[in-house]
Amino acid sequence: MLTDSVTDDTPMTVTRAFLNGVVKILPLCFAVLPWGLLAGSMAIQAGLTTLQAVGMSALVFAGAAQLMTLGLVMAGTPALTIIISVFLITTQHYLYALYLREDISRQPLKHRLMLGFLLTDELFAVSIKKQQHYIYYLLGAGSCFYLCWVLFSLCGVLLAASVPNLDQYHLDFSIVATFIAIVIPFIKNLNTLVGVLVSVILTVVFLSLGIKSAAILAGVIGMLTATCLQNLRERTA
Repeated sequence: MLTDSVTDDTPMTVTRAFLNGVVKILPLCFAVLPWGLLAGSMAIQAGLTTLQAVGMSALVFAGAAQLMTLGLVMAGTPALTIIISVFLITTQHYLYALYLREDISRQPLKHRLMLGFLLTDELFAVSIKKQQHYIYYLLGAGSCFYLCWVLFSLCGVLLAASVPNLDQYHLDFSIVATFIAIVIPFIKNLNTLVGVLVSVILTVVFLSLGIKSAAILAGVIGMLTATCLQNLRERTA
């Protein structure tokens, strides 16, 4: 915790906030190691060069969107369908941005642009607890996660040449594990718990029925269920 004797203008305080962000997000960085390896490997399988594969992770910086895009490219999906699919799978970032808007809107343009690029599910997960020099805390966490993601993707690119069919090792399970680690800390009341359970159950049901965008539909229904339950409990209280 930052000491009260350190003023807001002290460079050391800013540095400690930045490093605190790095420390907070490190567990999530290691959690997406298999995910990054898979993204790099799939990029090579999709026909990208080494430079293009690493560049995709460095410029797009969106794990789920990258994996889905690569899968659709290998399946010969039209570009318009890929664009729409990526848009839908990343819509939660608009909610993240709305949550952070009050703190970030007052920052210089360069900070807003940097945080907009670095904003991920993992960064949002560690952004809930606010502190001194909050922006530098977010920059530290986001920068650390970005560098790890690019490094892990590069490792996946290199492994693709020596370890064939890397996608057959079920590394995509790290996606599920990572989101479980992100979601669990947010379950603090009955409403949230019910919403999560409804989303999980419906996702399984929709997938078994072959419904496309199962996770998105289940998530929306889960949120609506949680909201309705909260309103009902407030009326009966």
